[in-house]
Amino acid sequence: MKVITLNMSKVKVLIEGYAKKTKEGWLASSSTTLIEDGGKKIIVDPGINRELLFRKLKDQGLTPNGIDIVFMTHYHPDHMFLTSVFEKAMVVDGDTVYEKDNETGYEGRVPGTSLEVILTPGHAHEHAALLATTERGKIVVAADVFWWTDEEKQQTDNVKALVNKEDPFTKDREALKASRRKVLEIADWIIPGHGKMFRNPKKKG
Repeated sequence: MKVITLNMSKVKVLIEGYAKKTKEGWLASSSTTLIEDGGKKIIVDPGINRELLFRKLKDQGLTPNGIDIVFMTHYHPDHMFLTSVFEKAMVVDGDTVYEKDNETGYEGRVPGTSLEVILTPGHAHEHAALLATTERGKIVVAADVFWWTDEEKQQTDNVKALVNKEDPFTKDREALKASRRKVLEIADWIIPGHGKMFRNPKKKG
């Protein structure tokens, strides 16, 4: 009998995203996730805080040139501003691969990996999340499908509250709610755009 070995992704939250309201506006940078999959190192949402990003990469023994792919969940600067520091990386969003001045469409999985793309419009029209299968279960890097300010209590034990949570920046509230339901049907664990990784309440014992 042939034995099939399933190669699992390795997922690490490199930076826990933060979002603080100030008198002038916001102090914010996104969660940044490091994924190892198919022999490649992938950064999801490098954020906007350069010093913090470089320090966290160094902690892992990495430099920007050691990253193979950068995935942008959407185009808000607090998530994707530092994409260009990864000069040797292939840049990918929810449906396009960017290599220098060449753009190529794709669908389904990030090319060269087992990472599944989940289209999650609402917070932004182009928003997309990533699904990684790991030894811990299915982890969805959901970005701003779910996010909290630093001042908010991160309530993650109630499905209805998660689906209906207010988002002052949403472009389409009904689409966002549908995207939240989609993620909650799939994920065991969820990495939000700002806040702590949490267990999907629908999948708890």
